[in-house]
Amino acid sequence: MNAPVPVLFVDRDGTLIAEPDDFQIDAFEKLRFVEGVIPALLRLRDAGWQFVMVTNQDGLGTAAFPQESFDGPHALMLQVFASQGIRFREVLIDTSFAQDNSPTRKPNTGLVTHLLKDRGIDWTRSAMVGDRDTDIQFADNLGIRGFKLRSPQFGEGVDWAAIAHALVDAPRTASVRRKTSETDIDVEVDLDAATKPDIASGLGFFDHMLEQLGTHGGFGLRLRCTGDLHIDEHHTVEDCALALGQALREALGGKRGIARYGFVLPMDEAQASATLDLSGRPYFAFDGTFARERVGDLPTEMVPHFFHSLCQSAGITLQLAVSGDNAHHQVEACFKAVARALRMALRREGDALPSSKGVL
Repeated sequence: MNAPVPVLFVDRDGTLIAEPDDFQIDAFEKLRFVEGVIPALLRLRDAGWQFVMVTNQDGLGTAAFPQESFDGPHALMLQVFASQGIRFREVLIDTSFAQDNSPTRKPNTGLVTHLLKDRGIDWTRSAMVGDRDTDIQFADNLGIRGFKLRSPQFGEGVDWAAIAHALVDAPRTASVRRKTSETDIDVEVDLDAATKPDIASGLGFFDHMLEQLGTHGGFGLRLRCTGDLHIDEHHTVEDCALALGQALREALGGKRGIARYGFVLPMDEAQASATLDLSGRPYFAFDGTFARERVGDLPTEMVPHFFHSLCQSAGITLQLAVSGDNAHHQVEACFKAVARALRMALRREGDALPSSKGVL
């Protein structure tokens, strides 16, 4: 099943094409494109966005605004966009007047009611762009982010380049709460902020290992866990891995622009190698034997189990191998190796999706 895709709802006049003084584009000579719109839409398209045009055209089809006067410039506009690789999933037009208070006239949402049940749309990332306050009200009514475009008629706002930057380069963050009868865990990650990790799991050595993931992985990590340590360490370690994996998966979003692959072979007194693919397909293989059964308060058998659980939750393919004589160094080498491989794989390299399948 394909992941949901974000939709950019866009106004037409004043947003895609410049709005004339009489607010009516009924002749070819009135057709002019808003500065920066085509490069911005291309960038959004390459980042996986789809486009839906939503426009109020007052009295379209009346004697004051004949349909045939509208159709020619409108068709040419769509042809120009298509020639540049920009196509609209839908073009939705309301022809009522403001005083009619039609349910299909922006800021009302009647034109897009059929889309509200579409599970293929990622509503958490979808947005609206327009040059009027009614466009922002429309966004509010849909519960999505709204951008007011700067225009001569309606005052200050932002330009198309800034909108594309805000949407494509959005912070990759996630916050996950996992609460069961055995553990209560809060995890926050920021994949683009190498802040000092803040960990409290109740297991000192395990905290130290999770800190290695954040520090050497180059991402912000905060984790709080209250678990049934009076019974065993198993639930705490496993559930922390599951919660962290979910947070990583959510923060990655559609995975466009990531390097995807990571490989590292650090050398200390212990040697560990990690080969990692943010494939969306969970798989874990481990090769190694630890020199003793525990390091501090962490059973060494839980180390491969942690990474297995992390892979299952995050959708990661990981092959991990370790050798050496000192168990402390072996475990630390495992976490550092995976962290460095994650750092490589999480790195942004552009807007393209690193998969020939079109989905990760």
